[in-house]
Amino acid sequence: MKSIKVEAKTVEKAVEKALLELELDRDEVEIEVIEEGSKGLLGLIGTKDAVIKVTEIFNPVKEGKEFLQTLLDKANINVQVEVMESETNEEQVVFNLKGEKELGLVIGHRGETLDALQYLTSIFINKELEDYFRVLLDAEGYRERRKETLERLAERLATKAESKQRKVVLEPMPPHERRIIHIKLKENKNVKSYSEGKEPYRKVMIEPLNN
Repeated sequence: MKSIKVEAKTVEKAVEKALLELELDRDEVEIEVIEEGSKGLLGLIGTKDAVIKVTEIFNPVKEGKEFLQTLLDKANINVQVEVMESETNEEQVVFNLKGEKELGLVIGHRGETLDALQYLTSIFINKELEDYFRVLLDAEGYRERRKETLERLAERLATKAESKQRKVVLEPMPPHERRIIHIKLKENKNVKSYSEGKEPYRKVMIEPLNN
C-alpha cells in the first residue's frame, strides 16, 4: 500500500497534493494530521506548514486483481484478469481469467493450476485483513463445466455401486470437488458418500445403502 507525508500551507491543500501524487480519491485513503499548521504573527512571522500522512486503504478487490495480473505477466502468460462485479461483495471477490490461446496453462490438469493461483491470491489478500475475505478464481466458465463433469461422474459411479453392490472409490480430489460429489449424491437415496484419507490424497467413497 502507498503511504506518503506531505506539507502544505493548510491541511486541505496538503490532502489535495497527496491525492494528486497518489492518484487516489479521498475515500481510498486514511489521513493522519501530524501538524495542523499556523499562520504565525500577522501571517509573516512563525508560520508553519501543515504536515499530514496519507495512507492508501487496502482494497482487496483492487489489490487482488493487481497481484494476480502481476503473477501472470511475470510468467509471460497472455491472460487478463477481470472482476465479476455481479458476484463480488464485501465478503468475497470472483476473478475471471480471459485469454484466447493460453487459458489452458492457467487452468492446468483438472484445475490444479487455477486452484494454486486462487490459493496464492487468497493468502496475499487475507494477510492484510482481520476478517476472512473469500477469493474465487474462474477461467471463462471452467468451474461450472467442471462441476457438471463431476456431477455426471457421481451419478455414473453411484449407478455402478448400486448395480455391483459394492463400494466405489474415486481418485483423490481437492475439498471443493469432493463437496460437489457429496451434494449431488444426497439426491440419491440408494447410496451414501463419505471421504477417507489425508490431504492431498483424500478420496470420496460411494457405497450402496443396502450393502
